[in-house]
Amino acid sequence: MMFAVAMTFIDQTIVSIAAPDITRELGLSSSGMQWVVNAYLLALAAFFALGGRLADLWGPRKVVVAGTVVFVVSSVLCGCVPAGDVAQPWLIVFRAAQGFGAALLFPAALAVVVAVFPVERRGRALALFFGLSGALTAVGPLLGGWLTASWTWRAVFWVNVPVAVVALVLTALAHVPDRRRTGTLDVRGAVLIALGMGASVLGFQQAWSWGWGSAWTWLCIAGGLAILGVFVRYEWGTRHPLVDLRVFGDRAFAVDLAVLFFAMLAFVPLFFFASVYAQVSLSASPNQAALFLLYFFAGFAIASQWGGRILDKRGARPALKLGTVVGAVGFALWAGEMTDLSMHDQWPYAALAGAGIGFLLAPASTDAVNRAIGASYGEVTGVTQTVRNYAASVGLAVFGTVLTHVMNDNVADTLRSRGLPPGTAHDVARRISESVTGHGDSRPPTGNDTAAQATRDAMDAIRMDFAQANQWVFYGMAIALGIAFLCALGHPGGRAPAGESEGPARTEAPTGGG
Repeated sequence: MMFAVAMTFIDQTIVSIAAPDITRELGLSSSGMQWVVNAYLLALAAFFALGGRLADLWGPRKVVVAGTVVFVVSSVLCGCVPAGDVAQPWLIVFRAAQGFGAALLFPAALAVVVAVFPVERRGRALALFFGLSGALTAVGPLLGGWLTASWTWRAVFWVNVPVAVVALVLTALAHVPDRRRTGTLDVRGAVLIALGMGASVLGFQQAWSWGWGSAWTWLCIAGGLAILGVFVRYEWGTRHPLVDLRVFGDRAFAVDLAVLFFAMLAFVPLFFFASVYAQVSLSASPNQAALFLLYFFAGFAIASQWGGRILDKRGARPALKLGTVVGAVGFALWAGEMTDLSMHDQWPYAALAGAGIGFLLAPASTDAVNRAIGASYGEVTGVTQTVRNYAASVGLAVFGTVLTHVMNDNVADTLRSRGLPPGTAHDVARRISESVTGHGDSRPPTGNDTAAQATRDAMDAIRMDFAQANQWVFYGMAIALGIAFLCALGHPGGRAPAGESEGPARTEAPTGGG
């Protein structure tokens, strides 16, 4: 199962490293490239609950196989994207299809792993699962940088083919049981949650171009949240809901999800912003940017094992508090070093930020599953992963908006200080923000007009402008971890009762854990 989900973790980060080359070759806008990354995460968030429910109804093995096939076919089509006007919608559509395949695959695979281990050993087992999965996420930037530099960025999608073949073979050899549950598929609930998440993230994502004062921005955000409200109301009244909302009656479960939400605002978006920062402000190659991210994963991999041991011995609350504090401090210190434009000076803070996420990720996810009395593992893992990936989508959208606005303002100020009229400076700044390729020093604007000359002369300052814009993003990530700490204080503590198992479901409401 760990090998089966390898593709889904690698794909959360591998495309970020190739983003500058994809943007340059296909002529995508910076917003378009963000949607190529975000479409995958949004589809994950929108369909995870559906994937968990299908694993219950059809059996986890069938859903693992189906998700793997959907994922690898979509990967091949992403790598075959044609040039021209169709490139951007093509990539976005098939990246979303990849996310749908991953949403089928991951909750089914995780449900199998959870069911194998008793609750007293589950913390360490899932710490290993998430720790190695995190290591696979770290492979993404390294593999993406190597494939992009030595072959083509299209290979970052094609590399999933051999992984999928091996995963299907191993799944067959493992003889995974297809234990099913009775019930029906809540199609209306699946449509409502997908529409609600899609609309709200669209509003956040497009705020940079529509503006925060635009009615369309708030219509999408408010409308999406309203649809999610309708989803909640509908789920309470249906006999076989997509999500049994009674699991939220357990305070520990609700706190675990709140911590995961705010932590994931930073975790997955980090890969996109850190890799582009390294390539733009630090003039790093894709391979060097990948190595830059390894500092983060060094801290993550070590701390994830400690987090699992803390969960098994003392429960989730100490791990959540420790992780959120360490993460908040790490991201804040990292942000403060960004304008020094030195990769080597930043590694201790990157590792500290990674350690914070490592301490809390597996304990929060595992404790949430352990607390969900009366609900299936497939369903509950679907809920936790929905929250995690929706948060990642919102984080990418919100922080992308912050980055673009601050970058525009900084570059416009820089160009005005070099003699460009305010209107021209603003237009040039916007074009620069939309066409960041990751090699600001090697691709200066051409032409002999005043704007082109002023921009060429200001490239060093513009790289600093981009670093300052990223500072706002990373301080925002630190704030998100600080809010997660406040949520962690509300955890009742203790471990989930030993001996819990997957019951017939929904015979009684979940009890509070403490």
